[in-house]
Amino acid sequence: MQDIGVTTSERPSTASVQSVRPPLLSIVVPTFNETENLRELVRRLEELLTGYDWEVVFVDDDSTDGSTSTLFSLAQSNPRVRFLHRIGRRGLSSAVIEGILSTSAPYVAVMDADLQHDENCLLPMIEALRTSDCDVVIGSRYLLEGGIDGWNATRATISQSATKIAQVLLHVRSTDPMSGFFMLRREAFNGSVRRLSVMGYKILLDILVSAPKPLKIVEIPYVFRNRVHGESKLDSAVAWEYIMLLLDKTIGRAIPVRFVMFMAVGGLGVIAHMLVLAMLNRGFDVPFVQSQLVAAMVAMTANFFANNALTYRDKRLKTPRELILGLLSFYAVCSLGAVSNVGIAAVLFNEHFSWWLSGISGILVGAVWNYAASSIFTWRK
Repeated sequence: MQDIGVTTSERPSTASVQSVRPPLLSIVVPTFNETENLRELVRRLEELLTGYDWEVVFVDDDSTDGSTSTLFSLAQSNPRVRFLHRIGRRGLSSAVIEGILSTSAPYVAVMDADLQHDENCLLPMIEALRTSDCDVVIGSRYLLEGGIDGWNATRATISQSATKIAQVLLHVRSTDPMSGFFMLRREAFNGSVRRLSVMGYKILLDILVSAPKPLKIVEIPYVFRNRVHGESKLDSAVAWEYIMLLLDKTIGRAIPVRFVMFMAVGGLGVIAHMLVLAMLNRGFDVPFVQSQLVAAMVAMTANFFANNALTYRDKRLKTPRELILGLLSFYAVCSLGAVSNVGIAAVLFNEHFSWWLSGISGILVGAVWNYAASSIFTWRK
């Protein structure tokens, strides 16, 4: 076989290859539009971790601000920097998982690229793992010497409330299970990885709850800093994703959590359906069958946009073309459900059931079909 592009003199010697030691610590950093912070973070890590064998693995979700070019340049010039460029998928939890799976380091840290996590805590974290039998070391904002810099009262209250819910509902023994700054042994991650929900931003909570047996936790305090550059990636859907994670960890083994959320969104469709049905049939004396058909179309449209924003947020359709084709697909795959919906409701109404009971019965008949068909054809990415 022809050897292309590398001459004998260019190949590294066996001695030089053997002298390269694998990293003791791998720091996984998910990124999206953080170009102004990347070089500074690497500089701080190099200054801090002198004497350690370490690497940093940036997992970028196809940033649009030049972060990918910055990371490519850093990875080419610095052997401690590795760069995973993800295209067509997005999400902090999945980025962290891919980053950890890409390394063989026995200790793995997770931190943000926005410089809000105190990198100085990495030293006591790794020493705690090396000198004790703990499985994970968590940077906690809620220990006595920890804190949050610059948060308003509302955001702090929401964070603390979410922490309490996780502690009570999922029996997590940590003062800050929502922390995005932690370090763990590789074997602790391996024990949880196949059970992870991969939902939302709270990967630490997911790991703790997914472990086959309770992980031994050590916590160290740190102050969560104010962001200097870039914009926060948190938005109103984070709360929804947190609810999905909680549901998955409580009832997810019995009922698919996405189906639960699909049905919850369907509740909005029920309201729209019944309002339109009442308005047309009771208010304007439109025949029941026609009223039910119009109400079903309105409900399907409302459900499509709500599910696109919430239930299938990780697969959501964004461009006008995607939305139009997705809506048409949603109409098409739900047509059988709509026919069953209208047919069952009409039969019941003709048998002198009340208009509202007939309408709800039709909705329930089509619900399971709508979920299964739309999962396959509309949000198939």
